[in-house]
Amino acid sequence: METTHREDQRSATERRRRELLEAAERVVLRDGPGASMNAIAAEAGITKPILYRHFGDKGGLYRALAVRHTDALVDALRAALDAPTDRRERVEAALDTYLAAIEARPQVYRFLMHPAEEPGGERGFDVGQYSAPLLRRLGEELATVIAERVDLGADREERARVWGHGIVGMMHAAGDWWLGERPCPRERLVRHLADLLWGGLATAEDLAGGPGL
Repeated sequence: METTHREDQRSATERRRRELLEAAERVVLRDGPGASMNAIAAEAGITKPILYRHFGDKGGLYRALAVRHTDALVDALRAALDAPTDRRERVEAALDTYLAAIEARPQVYRFLMHPAEEPGGERGFDVGQYSAPLLRRLGEELATVIAERVDLGADREERARVWGHGIVGMMHAAGDWWLGERPCPRERLVRHLADLLWGGLATAEDLAGGPGL
């Protein structure tokens, strides 16, 4: 009975945390990087101390939102790379998946990558402390996919990690610039980035027994 009670408490806490994250997302979609803990608490119908109890501070809330969105993005990227099409189409699909995600929710992207200071002059937190691990995770995930699907020779793991992190860095930098300036349609940006990548990926042979990249 005691175990069941603890499990019920844990389930209720997780459910409440999920509800608070959904409230935070609504505020972020409305306010972008300027989303404050006060506004999020008001949206959730609670006081700020209760919000702090669940997340600690804005950094804790940021990490929780970041994990939520990174999980969804990783799943979408893997689905794009596993599609039964040729390698170039899958690379373009992966690039488009990332760019479509930041285009669909630019305010969430800006909150995660360009957070503002709290109203009233409260000092903001270091975005790099939180965004860098997200980009590293995407790089490692992509490296795993590359190593599983492309024959890169004896130094396969090393090259896959370099390529994975390099591609994520390119997507992030190009996407950040594109989201701010919109110099071309998303489809054309995808094509340009795929052209840039194609010098190395096109020369590597697929591993035997798999769909290839």
